[in-house]
Order: sequence, then C-alpha cells, then structure tokens
Amino acid sequence: MDLSVHLEELSGPGDGWCLARVAGELDVATAPKLREQLLAAISQHGPQVVLDLTEVGFLDSTGLGVIVGVLKRARTLGGDLRLVCPSPHLRRVFEITALDRTMPLSDTVDDVFAGIAGG
Repeated sequence: MDLSVHLEELSGPGDGWCLARVAGELDVATAPKLREQLLAAISQHGPQVVLDLTEVGFLDSTGLGVIVGVLKRARTLGGDLRLVCPSPHLRRVFEITALDRTMPLSDTVDDVFAGIAGG
C-alpha cells in the first residue's frame, strides 16, 4: 500500500501549526516520502507540526525513525511534533519503544490543542 501525506496550515486554536495527515503504511518503502514532506513542511510552515496517524495501518522501525528525526529537527528549530494516534495497535508500538514519553499521543487533533492550551 502506498502512503499519502496531506499538509495544511492550521488557524484558530492551532495557529502556527502545520497538520500532516498521513494515510497508508509507514514502512521502509514509504518512510523516505514522509521524511521529505515533513522536512519540507517545517521549512515552509515552521517547526510546529501535528502528525495525524489516524489513517496509518502499519508502522515499522523505519517509520519510527523518521518520526524521531522530524521531532529532533522541529525541537532544534524551537518547535515541536505532536502525534494523533487513536489506534491501539500503533499506540502499543510507541509504548513498547517508550516514545510515548517523548511524544504524547492524542486521540484527535482537538485533543492535541487542548493539551497545548492546558500546559
């Protein structure tokens, strides 16, 4: 399965953030496409990124590596990366690798911004 990435600048509660909605499988074959598009989004829109994994059916270690690399780039530039990950299967991957401690997982985009507003 292919991977699609849809980028949009947010306004309102998400002002200053770029939302990247990802669909498909995030694996060794598709991870370079995600890396390229997210790094371009950071260059174009700034280092505040919400990565929505709601429509991702599979995530391997290469995909995790891309997400961690983008997180590091965003933080180096004074920004952050937040994840929308409602899938119990994908959440388990982040928990097993302890990445859920570095990148809080939210069920919806609205939950991400409620967490940002709340501290």
